[in-house]
Amino acid sequence: MKISLEWLKDYIDLNISPEEIGDILSDLGFPLEEMISFGDDTVLDIEVTSNRGDCLSYMGVARELSVATGSPLKLPEVSLKELDSEVGRHLAVNINETDLCKRYTARYIEGVEVGPSPEWMVRRLEASGLRSVNNVVDATNYAMLECGQPPHAFDYDKLSGDTINVRKAISGEKLTSIDHSVCELKPDQLVIADEENPVAIAGVMGGFETEVSQTTTKILLEEAFFDPVSVRTTARRLGLGSEASFRFERNIDIRSIEWASRRCAQLITSVAGGAAAKGIADSCAELEDIPEITLRPARLSQILGFDVPEKKVFSILEDLGFNPQADKKSGELKCKSPTWRNDITREIDLIEEIARVYGYNKIPVEDKITIRAAKADPRQKCMQQVGTYLNACGYYETLGITFTDPQTAKLFTGRSKKEYMAVKDVSRKNSNLLRQTLAGSLAEVMKNNKNFGNAGCKFYEIADTYELDGSELNEKTKLAFIAEAEIRELRGIVEGLVRRYSKTASVQVRPASVCWAEPGGEVFINSESVGICGRLSKSVCDKIGLKDTKPAMLEIDFDKIYSLMGEQFKVARLQKFPSVERDISLIVSEELRWLDIERVIEENAPEQLEQYDYVDTYRGKPIPSGRKSLTMQLVFRDDDGTLTHEQVDEFEKPLIKALTNNFNAELRTS
Repeated sequence: MKISLEWLKDYIDLNISPEEIGDILSDLGFPLEEMISFGDDTVLDIEVTSNRGDCLSYMGVARELSVATGSPLKLPEVSLKELDSEVGRHLAVNINETDLCKRYTARYIEGVEVGPSPEWMVRRLEASGLRSVNNVVDATNYAMLECGQPPHAFDYDKLSGDTINVRKAISGEKLTSIDHSVCELKPDQLVIADEENPVAIAGVMGGFETEVSQTTTKILLEEAFFDPVSVRTTARRLGLGSEASFRFERNIDIRSIEWASRRCAQLITSVAGGAAAKGIADSCAELEDIPEITLRPARLSQILGFDVPEKKVFSILEDLGFNPQADKKSGELKCKSPTWRNDITREIDLIEEIARVYGYNKIPVEDKITIRAAKADPRQKCMQQVGTYLNACGYYETLGITFTDPQTAKLFTGRSKKEYMAVKDVSRKNSNLLRQTLAGSLAEVMKNNKNFGNAGCKFYEIADTYELDGSELNEKTKLAFIAEAEIRELRGIVEGLVRRYSKTASVQVRPASVCWAEPGGEVFINSESVGICGRLSKSVCDKIGLKDTKPAMLEIDFDKIYSLMGEQFKVARLQKFPSVERDISLIVSEELRWLDIERVIEENAPEQLEQYDYVDTYRGKPIPSGRKSLTMQLVFRDDDGTLTHEQVDEFEKPLIKALTNNFNAELRTS
């Protein structure tokens, strides 16, 4: 923002040098980039951050200097020469897209004579970086630089009808802008239209056909509030940057639009003649009340690290326009943001304002700084231990981004875009959904590695996911891993992980429908559902481009693992007597699950059965079609003495009988 000191002094008296003014603005958060001599004037080129759109104006900069120096702010007095007729006789305003345009106003001015601008206006505009066009256009630019609200003047006689419509463009519509660019408009772009065609791109640039020219005698003056994201998106897509769009993108003061319109009309009539119709056509959505912000003195001192005098805090907030009200009981200050400060919404914002104006140079500097290393909390320790365990199992950690695209989201959860939390970020418009599962990210990592020729890779990720429950967002930390392996290998990893924290917890996997898996399963710890697993189906692999493989994947709630941490382990004495191991093979139906076998063994196990484990499954000759040979190992031990083979035979018989009876199984002898 280029600031002419000659012009600036219309709004504040400053009896200090340009260098001192530059230093004050730099201390306030507006670094001085350059100081330029412009005839008898001095121009300061200052940097304005994107959250301070109010300071893209002379009044905004003067307001900041007024707070810092104590010199009073002088705002222009607005008096407007008016016609006898009301504005409603000449025009009307209709907003079709209230989400993208919360307020649109229009004034009618007639009797103007378009010509050169007065020398003082041309000089000030050029000092601020704008060229002179004609007196009407220059007056609108002057008003924009003065108060930060961009107006636009249409040639009233070139408009079709007397109604202005704020709507989205219709597919196929075109507009030639005032810089002679031919713009092909898209249906998601906001336009200003007369009763026939678009006449301006909302917040970006006016149209060539309705621009003010030497023959113009009547003006329709626009002042409006357009959605910053919509303006930014449209300007970038069309490649049309302007001083107006630069300000609309950074928010403007929606409540000061009527004043800005009167001031602009005053400038137009003062340099080009004419008069304005009485009143203003004003279409405005219902504005939300400005919320109250509470400032706690204790919090202020805690954040800044030193005490700011109470009277100074009050005066700073008052000078900035926050109208502080002290609560005598609590000592808290109740504030409301001024209409031009839409960037102030929280207590921490007020604290930053106080520090900025009071002076960062007043923050005390300590001779020594003591830094204490923070210890990892139990949850972080658990994450580190889980990561170490999975590394030992041959798995590499991945760090995926939090966002996903609608196609991947649908593929791995079966849920539509509407069931996801999304961010309104133009740069992420294709991948703006907060992911509800880690499955899509891991599958993408596996695909990329396969494409680079890395076979046999194993990956895991521990990260937060975000699920919508109505209007509430539930954040869950999940653990997921993927490998070119059997599902039982992934189950074994979970069992080993659980055993690290609990010797009594049980892990089960039961068949279940999983949208991305074939087959799929549900994972249980201590009979509580904690996640899902399965082998990626061919259709899913084809859609994501994962060729020649169908990896297995498992995802569980990390907090279920963490909840097992801290269980007390009981130390058993060393066994005096040896165990006896027996391997048995049963020919069973192909559909029989190990889960069912476990249930029968548990129900019929003698006291001496210390352990049982799955060993292997065999299919093929001489096993009949539709059946399989399942081998398991039984471990027997007696605390009172060494077992004989005859005793083990007796322990084994009821188990085999129960298994054969329940599952129509045959004991395999060869």
